[in-house]
Amino acid sequence: MNKIPVTELKPGLKIVNNVYSPLGGLLLQKGKVLLPRDLDILRAFLISAVEIEEAFKSSNSSEANTAKPTQERAKAEKAPSALAESENEHTISMLHQEYDRMLHLTKSAFQSVLAAELPIYELRRQLEALLSQLKYYKVLTFTPRNMNEYDYLYHNAILSAMTSYLLAQWHGLPQKDWMQVAFAGLLHDIGNTKIDPLILYNPNSLTESEAEEMRMHTTYGYQQLRKTSAINEGVRLTALQHHEKMDGSGYPFHLMGDKIHIYARIVAVADIFHAMTLNRRYRKAQSPYLVLEQLKSEAFGKLDPSIVQTFVEKVTQFHNGMKVLLSNGKTGEIVFSDRNHPTRPMVSVNGEIYNLMQDTSLHIEEVLS
Repeated sequence: MNKIPVTELKPGLKIVNNVYSPLGGLLLQKGKVLLPRDLDILRAFLISAVEIEEAFKSSNSSEANTAKPTQERAKAEKAPSALAESENEHTISMLHQEYDRMLHLTKSAFQSVLAAELPIYELRRQLEALLSQLKYYKVLTFTPRNMNEYDYLYHNAILSAMTSYLLAQWHGLPQKDWMQVAFAGLLHDIGNTKIDPLILYNPNSLTESEAEEMRMHTTYGYQQLRKTSAINEGVRLTALQHHEKMDGSGYPFHLMGDKIHIYARIVAVADIFHAMTLNRRYRKAQSPYLVLEQLKSEAFGKLDPSIVQTFVEKVTQFHNGMKVLLSNGKTGEIVFSDRNHPTRPMVSVNGEIYNLMQDTSLHIEEVLS
């Protein structure tokens, strides 16, 4: 075990201790096999030296030792791409397949709910099948296949169900609540099925009477779910309360703070995020990173700040290496996300590091992969 100057490090070496930034942010975890972009991160943060696991081979070592990496190192460098390829293949073949089945069933259920009871047990079985693939679901990057903008209501319902299920876990709700929270996300907007389509899909500003009718979807939803079995009262209250605001400025009852059911506070965050990051007939999808920043600003008075904080931290936690398009038109790769400013990561563009926390004129325009 040797402490080696960063200037002498090479890709393929393994670090044995966590490496932290001068302000205490975790840069690299122990056991990490160094890649070229990791060296960029260390240099960007002016890290002087790190400890590596194997005996360091300096530039004075024999040519035989430096001519090529060991088999173990070569395997370690290849492993991330092989793993990513395997995960991507599984995502396409399983997650999308279950999502498409959920979409078909949700459309059928919503379109027939005015004339028949919700097929709640069928919805639950398919929702469980979809959630079984949740480890492949990345909130910031997942895009439904064959996205039809006229199907926005159903896509928002399913994505809100998936994200709300995760948020229930992340926020520490008991396991017995997770599936019910997923149902709350799936069914929160079901009252829209009673709204006149000419109002529901109107791309222009609504009149006061039309806006009042739109606001009735919360009451309609609660009434539709009142006699539905296999869901608890929290699911029904979410349909009624998901537009309530923490400061009492929401509707229909101007509830405040913890008077709003915890399910509704969770689903409100998921609903707003997906509403803003999905393409709609009258509005193009926004950058997920910009939406996260807007959610954080909304948290002051409107949304539950603790749930927003949990959401932002978790969805940005595992995305080092993600390819993104910056607002200046350049494509790069996220190399570091500060835990205190997760929406303003460091992005490497052809070896040049852009620190979005310092350069506030830039933002991530689009997540590419």
